[in-house]
Amino acid sequence: MRLSDLKVKQTAVIQKVHRTTGGSNSETDLIASRLETLGFVPGTKVQVITKGIFGGDPILIQVGFTRFALRKIEAEKVEIEGASA
Repeated sequence: MRLSDLKVKQTAVIQKVHRTTGGSNSETDLIASRLETLGFVPGTKVQVITKGIFGGDPILIQVGFTRFALRKIEAEKVEIEGASA
């Protein structure tokens, strides 16, 4: 499951941040690297605080005591498990 699929007020644990762009040359994705630098690392608990009105973009995410506003495309790079309300 991806972080972008999590519903409002649900919590989960980060499993992996997908660092490649998926292209033919498999370059390292700078956004994924930045997410890891900000604290989106495996084993960390995350919660969706709220989502935008139009199409759910941006998504307000809480990691620890810090909140981040991510676009859906950025949240799709984060793989999670153990979603609970």
